Amino acid sequence: MTRSSRASFIPQQARGQEPPPDSPLTTKEGWRRFVEHEAAPPALLTAAQRAALSRQEKLHDDERRRNYHADLPLVNTPTIQKVVATSRLLVQLNRQQISARRGVIISGASGTGKTTALSQLGRAHEIAVRRRHPHDRSRLPVVYVTVPPAATPKMLAMEFVRFFGLDFPARFNIADVVNAVCATAAHVHVDLVLVDELHNLNLATRTGAEASDQLKYFAERLPATFAYAGIDVEAQGLFAGTRGRQIAGRFTVIPAIPFSYAPGTDRNAWRSLVGTLESMLGLHDHQPGSLTGLSEYLYHRSGGMIGSLSQLIRGAAVLAIEDGSERITEDLLETVPVDFAAERSEALTAPERPRSRRRRVA
Repeated sequence: MTRSSRASFIPQQARGQEPPPDSPLTTKEGWRRFVEHEAAPPALLTAAQRAALSRQEKLHDDERRRNYHADLPLVNTPTIQKVVATSRLLVQLNRQQISARRGVIISGASGTGKTTALSQLGRAHEIAVRRRHPHDRSRLPVVYVTVPPAATPKMLAMEFVRFFGLDFPARFNIADVVNAVCATAAHVHVDLVLVDELHNLNLATRTGAEASDQLKYFAERLPATFAYAGIDVEAQGLFAGTRGRQIAGRFTVIPAIPFSYAPGTDRNAWRSLVGTLESMLGLHDHQPGSLTGLSEYLYHRSGGMIGSLSQLIRGAAVLAIEDGSERITEDLLETVPVDFAAERSEALTAPERPRSRRRRVA
């Protein structure tokens, strides 16, 4: 490889180019911003302090609180706890392995918190690494990529390129790309690779099988633990055939499932989850415990999906600030839209409400 070729592998930021302002998690700049971001709860002003605010100051205070509630801190759900504990153990066990490293697959329906669990795993791991190496800012222990729809091996490899910010002339082939990715990953001490949208790999097609082989090749080349997340990957044929049996023999599957509302432990866990979210609210007139009292209603509205529950509470909090009520009620929650899956679940499981309380359907 010539000197000019090697220069092409230097990350864009190192060559003086500014990262795009909207860098997603699938870039090192976006990932670093995600790891370092903390949603700090805004200080609630007293009634006298709010009365003393100018109109512009009140608008600013409301905007600050709306932004906080739109980005409400995540709850450490049982799925997240299991994913983090299992994966961190595998990272330890894999450090001395030359090949056949073990990994994790998070599988479940949409809205069950798979991507959240995957990203929180990466965040927890990177924070732990930073604590061990507080002065080494060159370390990038976690890589986060997504599998593109109808992915080819080259498309998949370019996702790693995009994360690192590497630059390639148009004539570079897949071998050059893979070698550059592996060299960069080794240089920045990557030891955890997160791969989302795994269901986009279709092993029944030639390109899907080849893309799967490309992932496996990365796993062999990189001294890292791989964690995947995808929608119902078992049903996608991921464990079928020779390739599938090899994946099944190396990966622990952690199911991401909706919460249950069965009496006892499950119901208490759901109420605790709602209570934790309620404790994070920054509303002036919200009565503590009133949201927890709506736990059954929230369960039916969300179908037990953490994503839908989060949308309901965050949306209601934003609306409570906008309409000046400063509290979350069932009537306000009724105005917050949820996804189709949650709507369908509610229609099947929720008790019949009086006609006056039904949401108007267009």
